Amino acid sequence: MDLNLPVSSLPFVGPSYAKKLKKLKIQTLKDLLYHVPHRYEDFSQVEKIQTLQPGETVTIKGQIVAIKNIFTRSRKQIQQATVSDGQDSIDIIWFNQPFIVKTLPIGTYVSLSGRVEASGRKRTLISPKYEKISHNPQPTTYNQTTIHTGRLVPIYPETEGISSRWLRARFHQLFNVLNQIDDPLPSGILTRYHLLPLAQSLSQIHLPENFQQAQTARRRFAFDELLELHLRSLTRKKEWKEEKLAHKFRIDQEKIFGFTNSLPFSLTNSQNKAIREILNDLAKSQPMNRLLEGDVGSGKTVVAALACYLAHLNGFQAAIMAPTQILAIQHFQTLESILKPLGVTVDLRTSSQRVTSHGSQDVLVGTHSLVQKGVSFKNLGLAIIDEQHRFGVRQRALLSEKSTGSLSPHILTMTATPIPRTVALVAYGDLDLSTLDELPKGRIEIKTWVVPPQKREAAYNWIRDRVKNTDEQAFIVCPLIEESEKEGMKSIKAAKVEFERLSKKVFPDLRLGLLHGKVKNKEKNEIMERLKKGDIDVLVATPVVEVGIDIPNATIMMIEGAERFGLAQLHQLRGRVGRGTKQSYCLLFSDTKSENPLKRLKNMERTLSGRKLAELDLEIRGPGELYGTAQHGFPELKVASFADVELIKAAQEVAEELINSTESSTYLQSLLKKESIALN
Repeated sequence: MDLNLPVSSLPFVGPSYAKKLKKLKIQTLKDLLYHVPHRYEDFSQVEKIQTLQPGETVTIKGQIVAIKNIFTRSRKQIQQATVSDGQDSIDIIWFNQPFIVKTLPIGTYVSLSGRVEASGRKRTLISPKYEKISHNPQPTTYNQTTIHTGRLVPIYPETEGISSRWLRARFHQLFNVLNQIDDPLPSGILTRYHLLPLAQSLSQIHLPENFQQAQTARRRFAFDELLELHLRSLTRKKEWKEEKLAHKFRIDQEKIFGFTNSLPFSLTNSQNKAIREILNDLAKSQPMNRLLEGDVGSGKTVVAALACYLAHLNGFQAAIMAPTQILAIQHFQTLESILKPLGVTVDLRTSSQRVTSHGSQDVLVGTHSLVQKGVSFKNLGLAIIDEQHRFGVRQRALLSEKSTGSLSPHILTMTATPIPRTVALVAYGDLDLSTLDELPKGRIEIKTWVVPPQKREAAYNWIRDRVKNTDEQAFIVCPLIEESEKEGMKSIKAAKVEFERLSKKVFPDLRLGLLHGKVKNKEKNEIMERLKKGDIDVLVATPVVEVGIDIPNATIMMIEGAERFGLAQLHQLRGRVGRGTKQSYCLLFSDTKSENPLKRLKNMERTLSGRKLAELDLEIRGPGELYGTAQHGFPELKVASFADVELIKAAQEVAEELINSTESSTYLQSLLKKESIALN
């Protein structure tokens, strides 16, 4: 039977169960086998009843000698049983499971796993896991035929109506045919990277004899997951270069030097390197597909402006798509100031601001509205996508499809989100990478302090002294918009409440503004204009200011509840200050008394590199908290980890080895059309 057969082809899996399994993304037999446990319960300690001690988690084996339902005064049911192993007996208690009396009648041999509790002088097993066995075994025999007790028991991601117990029974139906599954990986690769054969991995991950077996099996699954991602990325990259064609841009070196000489600042070495790489791409007939990664304030927009200018010199249009209106407006203002003196027209399109004449602009900046109907380009030659992980694949494809004719536009994507190199290998394997790792000359390093609660009032006074009657400005960022009623979150600072308190009690003599995600666009624009004009001393905000806010006079960033943010996000927020020539500061406030969060925050005082902080974040908090599953651009890993540097590099090596070999097509085919096996 083909592993691509629907899971409903298994006995005991009808349409109802198939519908429930779909919620777990299980639709085929292969999906079921690859639904791996997220943890294990250790029931491998098998004991005689007479040796049991309260507090132990054990497995006992014996015979049901008594069982009955007991009704309490409140009409709740208790199931009470007595189990004997021939030498001693113990009472068993379940709650509100009346079916157990019929399931385990007197005389049934059972294996029971759970925690031993003391009830006076008696010992009792409360709500143990149970499993029928066919005969009276030796009480301490480790019986590998059991699947719910007496061993390491896998616990799976579940959904309503699909329990781990039910899943274990389904897996057990497939185990007798695991040895018939062909391994798509060559034996030489398995040996070189110390990987288990696939059939053995499937057996060990679902029914391991010990934790070491489970861990070794997970490594093979993680490798396969990473290898698949690498192969798909490299395949896309190869197809992009081989099948798509773009207009070759003529590089006018004299005009390029004129552009750089017109800037009021000198480019950094990393900017010059990135520009050379981009110009080299634009001069080819294959469309550029490059990621420009740069720390906050590293000067990505200037590099993008040069690419737009080159498109203009070659008679093509450029489009820049940003995820938020604030960031789009920021890009528009920066690009217009750079390009307008060179005769390049720049226009803006957002949901609240529409251009009057479609198709005639040299450069069009906007939000996702750029991909909507009604926006057209006469000759789009360059598409730039900022903070690309915030867009879905479909949105990025729609922008690239705006080009007229059969040729594709060159694609440059940008991100200020610090990405560890291991994540970039997996998430952006189909892109060429340019990195800006220097800050523009003249920038002063931001001083960062973790401020204890007892110094809060002194910090407020210090902020007042810095901003009152000066041109300096401050941000105060709160994790929430409004106060939460949830337990454990009531003490977290909310922007609306803090704005009222600070306005009336702390800074009544200063001009305060409030900005958060629920503020309407028109009001948001007015607040931003007031901030830029210097009419606001202190802006109270949520992390909405993380990207797209460029206020040169902002010198203070105060972050409430700093322990609730990742280091990478704190670094992004810190990057909103220090964009001018004055010394800037970042104050991290935390009310936690736990040592680990405070120790993590101290890294902000010592490290100014976004990438190093992102790598620390990955190591400490894990990829789920670092990026979140909602980020479209980052692949969701079920088994592997972005922090596993060694395995990511190994999978990349194998992918590059396979991609140009005859074996690659076989392997890719096996990923999409999984192996066929015969089910008995």
